Amino acid sequence: QEQLVESGGGSGQSGGSLRLSCAAFGFPYRPPCMGWFREAPGQAREGVAAIYTNGRIDYADSVKGRFIISQESAGVVINLEVTRLTPEDTAMYYCAADYGGARFNHALEVSEYSYWGQGTQVTVSS
Repeated sequence: QEQLVESGGGSGQSGGSLRLSCAAFGFPYRPPCMGWFREAPGQAREGVAAIYTNGRIDYADSVKGRFIISQESAGVVINLEVTRLTPEDTAMYYCAADYGGARFNHALEVSEYSYWGQGTQVTVSS
């Protein structure tokens, strides 16, 4: 019954910004760890950012200083503000969650998460 629904994707040009959101439905409580991942064409899914209930945040090196993850409504909604976009940011962005919480220093690994959304597409032109 648990469901994650992403929104906010779209097309933009280099240097632009987008705001992605993930809404959680059917979870009995806020999963200890929630995050954003992305999958570019022909590439493996990779972690972008993660946020824990205690406020800890992890970012991939490729997005540090450009992407900001946050939560609202006690974690029912998590957001990802993406700025200074580049064509390399083009990918399907997925929201993920796990009841158990990711292992320390492993929050950006796909294997740490049990629940996934369907994704929202971000396309960045030069």
